[in-house]
Amino acid sequence: MQKLTIYNSLTGNKEEFKPIHEGRVGMYVCGPTLYSEPHMGNMRTFINFDLVYRYLLKLGYQVKYVRNITDAGHITNSAGEDVDSIGKAARLEQVQSLEIVYKFNRKFIELQRIYNLLPPSIEPTATQHIQEQIEIIEKIIENGFAYVVNGSVYFDVKAYSEKFNYGILSGRKVDELEEATRELNAQGEKRFFADFALWKKANPEDMQIWRSPWGNGNPGWHIECTAMSTKYLGNHFDIHGGGMDLKFPHHEDEIAQSCGSFGCNPANIWMHANMLNVNGQKMSKSFGNFFLPMEIIEGTTDIFDKAYSANVVRFFMMQAHYRSTIDVSGDALAASEKGFQRLKDALVLLPKLKVTDHSTFDAPSLVQSLYDAMNDDFNAPILIARLFDAVTHINKVNDGADTITAGDLKLLTEEMESFVYDVLGLQSEESGSNDRLSPVMDLVLELRAKARENKDWTTSDQIRDALAKAGIVVKDSKEGTYWS
Repeated sequence: MQKLTIYNSLTGNKEEFKPIHEGRVGMYVCGPTLYSEPHMGNMRTFINFDLVYRYLLKLGYQVKYVRNITDAGHITNSAGEDVDSIGKAARLEQVQSLEIVYKFNRKFIELQRIYNLLPPSIEPTATQHIQEQIEIIEKIIENGFAYVVNGSVYFDVKAYSEKFNYGILSGRKVDELEEATRELNAQGEKRFFADFALWKKANPEDMQIWRSPWGNGNPGWHIECTAMSTKYLGNHFDIHGGGMDLKFPHHEDEIAQSCGSFGCNPANIWMHANMLNVNGQKMSKSFGNFFLPMEIIEGTTDIFDKAYSANVVRFFMMQAHYRSTIDVSGDALAASEKGFQRLKDALVLLPKLKVTDHSTFDAPSLVQSLYDAMNDDFNAPILIARLFDAVTHINKVNDGADTITAGDLKLLTEEMESFVYDVLGLQSEESGSNDRLSPVMDLVLELRAKARENKDWTTSDQIRDALAKAGIVVKDSKEGTYWS
C-alpha cells in the first residue's frame, strides 16, 4: 500500500493516513443545501472530494463515502441568524418546500453526471433522520450541554467549554467572538451569545414542522450532519470534509455536538477545500462575477467569451491544490483547454508507439512520481505536471528521439489512463462521433498527402487550416499523420 499523507485542519499538520479499520475508510462530506442551485464554488468542493474518493479507491481502500443532502433545518447565515432558507425560497416562488427541494435535487443530480462525479456510497437527507437528530439532542441535554427554552433547544457553549475546547478546529476563542458578534435574533432566549440552536420552536410561517419532546419545530443546521455521519460511519470515523466556509461555525459545532453526546471528536482528519476567485476577486453576486456550473459549459455567462466543456473546467480545477484558492479567468480556461488537448493527444498516441528492446527513460520511476504527487495530500497540480513529463516522453518516442520497451509501454499506458480517467475523473471522448468521422478524415488526409507529394503546399495548408477551424487537429510525425 502506498504511504499517503493528508493535511489535517484539526492539527494544522500533514499526517500519515492510518485508517481506523485496516483497508477500509469512512468519509463524510457536507453536501448541498437544496434551496438554490449550487454555484461554481460549491462544485469545486464536490469535485475536489470526488478526487479524494477516487484516489482512495485507486489505492485499494474499501471506502464508505457519505455525502448528505440538506432538505430541512435552519441555516446559520453570515449574521449568525438561524434562517429557514428552503422555506424562504418556497415562499418567494409560492410553492411547497418539497417542490423547491425536488427541483434543486434534480439539478444537482444532473450536475454530478455532467461533471463526472462518482456517486457517494450513501446520500442521506435531513428529513429522513429527524428521529436520529432528536435522540442526539436528548443525549446532549442529558449530559448537561444543552437547555430548553420556550420549545427551542440551545447548545450550552459555556458548560461545554468547562470540559472541552470550543474552537479546537477553527482556533477561535469564545471571548474574541463575543467582541465581534452582532446582536442576534432570539438572543433573549440564549444564556450566552455563542450558544446555537439544536431545535427551533415552530413559527407560524414555517412550511416544514416536526413533532419533538419539546414541541413542534425544526432541527438546527448543525445537528443533521452529526446525526447522519455517526449513523452511517459510527461515532468515530476517518475523514470529515467540506468547504472552507463551513469550518466555522458548522464544523466547529459538529465537533461540539459529538463531544457533547458521544464524548469524542467524530473524525480523525478534517479536510477543507478552499474558495474560488473569478478574475482576481472572490466570487460574489455583489461583484457581478457570480456564475453557475451550467452557465460556463453552455456559454450563457457574460464573464467568459466562450463556452468550455465540463472536462476542461474539471481539468482547470485540478491545476490548483484543493487547499489553495484558484482564480478562474478566460485566459486560464483557454490555457487549460489547450493543455487538456495535448494530454488527450498523447493518450491517443500511446497504442501507436513502436516498442524496442530498450527504454531510454525510466518509465517505472515516472509512474511512481504520479503516486508520489497524490500521496502528498492529494497534490493534483503536481500530478498533472508529472503527466506532462510523460507526454514529453511519449512525443519523443513517437518522433524517434526516445525508445520504450513493451513492458514499460504497458505500464505507462495502464497507469496514465488510470490517473487521467479514474483519478482525475476526466472523461474520454465519445468514440461515436470519431467513428463516423473516420471514413471522411481518411479521404481528407489522403487528399492532403497527395498534395504534399506534389509539393502543392497551398492546398495542403488550406486543408489543415480548414480542419483546425472545425476543431480537428492534424499532426505529422515520422510514423505518419494522425488527427484528433
